[in-house]
Amino acid sequence: MDFALTDQQEAIRDAIAKICEGFPDAYWLKKDHDGGFPHDFHKALADAGWLGICVPEEYGGSGLGITEAAIMMRTIAESGAGMSGASAVHINVFGLNPVVVFGTEEQRKRMLPPMVEGREKACFAVTEPNTGLNTTQLKTRAVAKNDRYIVNGQKVWISTAQVAHKILLLARTTPLEEVRSPTHGLSLFYTDFDRNKIKVHEIEKMGRKIVDSNELFFEDFEIPMQDRIGEEGKGFQYILEGMNPERILIAAEAVGLGKLALSRATEYAKTRVVFNRPIGKNQGIQHPLAVNWIELEAAWLMVMQAAWQYDKGLPCGAGANAAKYFAGEAGYHACEQAVMTHGGFGYAKEFHVERYLREVLIPRIAPVSPQLALSFIAEKVLGLAKSY
Repeated sequence: MDFALTDQQEAIRDAIAKICEGFPDAYWLKKDHDGGFPHDFHKALADAGWLGICVPEEYGGSGLGITEAAIMMRTIAESGAGMSGASAVHINVFGLNPVVVFGTEEQRKRMLPPMVEGREKACFAVTEPNTGLNTTQLKTRAVAKNDRYIVNGQKVWISTAQVAHKILLLARTTPLEEVRSPTHGLSLFYTDFDRNKIKVHEIEKMGRKIVDSNELFFEDFEIPMQDRIGEEGKGFQYILEGMNPERILIAAEAVGLGKLALSRATEYAKTRVVFNRPIGKNQGIQHPLAVNWIELEAAWLMVMQAAWQYDKGLPCGAGANAAKYFAGEAGYHACEQAVMTHGGFGYAKEFHVERYLREVLIPRIAPVSPQLALSFIAEKVLGLAKSY
């Protein structure tokens, strides 16, 4: 079995790394302090044609697979951008896949090119305050009225809503008590983000200040019928199309961030002298870093396997969940160890590793918790009884 990247994949990695060189550590350190979406970083990737890497070529994309996208997202995170950079373009990679797969030809031509070209930014609104990952229990309602839907409800933890022009929204079009199954009656929409009808409240959070997270409040928000994706009531099935790719990509980002932290810790261990010797000579420093390397290498192989399965049209639920779980843990361990290797300086912002530790909690927690990933493996792979 050949684990080497193809020439094309190496070219992708090198091209992305070259773009990221224009955004050094000082850029991300300042952004982490000041906040504000990295429009220039987003534009640089758009201008080079990398947004929409998985979008078919006929709609302006590159027509590549999740494997290539994973390489791209790892490279961004590993460059020093971390989750700040990765999250700024994350939705471009997988977010509009339901439009690609289930949209009409008119919708694809209308919706995809502006995002690929960087002219429009989108946000993805599914999670609600009282449902969390229990998506079938969503309460936000979209009621059909003449030629449009009227939406009322609330969403939470919606990234990039402060800068979004469009919203990919999952809402209930049939009340829960009227459907045969909780997975029925949810519909998917991609439409204009009308700030007169959507109130956006930013959530102050631990890390990744550069990419906003928000609560959204919908008050008689109107969506034209032509902006519904696919059939009414089948939205839950449609978003499933993007769940496994998202888990694969977030896992790739966790590996990239972990590798970044490991490289910082290794360089510091080589140069930091205590008791007249580099601390990197001490096995108490060496061994944890070696374990980090082993875990990250194993996690990357899991990411590549899951991506390969998806691109080949093979079942990849177990692989995607396993990769997301293991990469999240491996990335966290590496970032934590990077802080510990730096000692007191690890707590100082100028050494960067404290930011990595704050940011790596994102792929550890989201988009599915470690516990639910384990529950999936226990039920679907091991055949144990459903526990939730």
